[in-house]
Amino acid sequence: MKMFITEEFLVRSIQDEFHIRYPHLKLEFFRQPHGLHEGSRREDKVHPDTHIDEIRDIHSAAWIDFGGYITVAELEDQFMHQLGLSAQVFRKSGSVWLETTETDDLTLGELEEKAGFEAPAAEIPDNDLNEQT
Repeated sequence: MKMFITEEFLVRSIQDEFHIRYPHLKLEFFRQPHGLHEGSRREDKVHPDTHIDEIRDIHSAAWIDFGGYITVAELEDQFMHQLGLSAQVFRKSGSVWLETTETDDLTLGELEEKAGFEAPAAEIPDNDLNEQT
């Protein structure tokens, strides 16, 4: 999946498209870049209603590849080098969102599978509706 991103985009629109493709992952943007296997400072996080043009360093449009074969590091690198945006992928673990600092080398597909596998199983009610009374 590729997405053509222009200056008119809101952060939220990119996040929503990413989350549709990867329901157990989320994409956040930050005002300061981070290195490989490093986290981002919470206070640098960009609000979802921010226009891309307000936070990017490179003023051009670009195609960003969200394909399942792209590693987390490659995706974050695309945002930085093509648009000047500092992006960070998070994965869901139970009810908590974790930065993917240690899993930057996994593909988005692998990370989605790992996060989906760790998702809590649906609760089974105490009274089974199929139970005969």
